[in-house]
Amino acid sequence: MTETDVKIKHKTLVHDGFCYLERYEMQHRCFNGEWTPIYTRELLIKPSVAAALPYDPQHNKVVLIEQFRVGALGKNTTPWLIEIVAGIMDRGHEENYEELIQREMREEACLNIEGLLPIYDYLATPGCSTEKVKLFCAKVDSTKAPEFCGLAVEHEDIKIHVIEAPEAFAAVRSGQINNAAAIIALQWLELNLETVKQKWK
Repeated sequence: MTETDVKIKHKTLVHDGFCYLERYEMQHRCFNGEWTPIYTRELLIKPSVAAALPYDPQHNKVVLIEQFRVGALGKNTTPWLIEIVAGIMDRGHEENYEELIQREMREEACLNIEGLLPIYDYLATPGCSTEKVKLFCAKVDSTKAPEFCGLAVEHEDIKIHVIEAPEAFAAVRSGQINNAAAIIALQWLELNLETVKQKWK
């Protein structure tokens, strides 16, 4: 089925802030050809995201960042998450995904990108959000990574972790790394490690 099989009866802007929140009264066609009753959904309107796993093929190390995430509060885990570099499309900037992730790499990890490999495009939480993520693997020099980074004006307080790639893969399997972008990127790298090393040797 396609978007022609969806009817938006009414749309309301509920909140206009860091993200937009809209309420829809809608219905969609069922697989049997009938239509659902009209129902209500709230949708978080979020800009697209570029994210990248910083990888140093010369030393077989990844650079991960640790920062506070309000969405992890009350989840029986620490709200300081181990992540990869990511950023949203800024309404005030005219930039593509590659330019965005280069800027974010400098701001969040204080590193320059020497090469980019696209991994996947995916919808993060399509049940309630429009957020789309374009995911990369970024070639970096891990020896240039500082201990801390982040833009104070954006309330960023970031700790940098430079670790062996196998250690990062193990952290995914143990559940220590528990956010989608980092899990997807690290699992992709584990599956494609030798190919990436050959490409960037």
